[in-house]
Amino acid sequence: MALKSICVFCGASTGANPLYREAAAAMGRSLAERGMTLVYGGGAVGLMGVVADAALAAGGQVIGIIPQSLKDAEIGHPGLTRLEVVDGMHARKARMAELADAFVALPGGLGTLEELFEVWTWGQLGYHAKPLGLLDVGGFYAGLGQFLDHLVEEGFVRAQYREMLQREATPEALLERLEAWQPSVAAKWSARAPR
Repeated sequence: MALKSICVFCGASTGANPLYREAAAAMGRSLAERGMTLVYGGGAVGLMGVVADAALAAGGQVIGIIPQSLKDAEIGHPGLTRLEVVDGMHARKARMAELADAFVALPGGLGTLEELFEVWTWGQLGYHAKPLGLLDVGGFYAGLGQFLDHLVEEGFVRAQYREMLQREATPEALLERLEAWQPSVAAKWSARAPR
């Protein structure tokens, strides 16, 4: 699958481990080097600012989508290829999803997880057929991976939907897996297909 634009979800903080900042910068550079456009939340702070700055410094295109309220708080990135201002968080997520061919979550907090799980749910429901990935820097997402496997074991998530979420430790490996990903042709859960 030829991916032209990647939506990156990540923290408005840089986190406690310097590895997170390094990984965000590496992701921005990797996207630019592959000619992929970065689509993200438009912020200049935390890992959001790091990934955007790295993509721009490497000659990449960066599109930010930010709600007016956050832009007014002066955290909007002033140097992007394009900054779109929207009415609120729902509009922000919908627009990022519209522009992206795939989704990646870097380390982050509640907002990062909420964005990831929403687009993952949309994929499960058949609203899109776009790959998703976790950049698992220093094992940041190892515990989440175990919990997601537990959801499969307990019958709350089908294995085909669990497999939609790719996980790698480096941007290069993750982007390669996302490009190789193929949507499942299995019946949707709503079809009440046998397990």
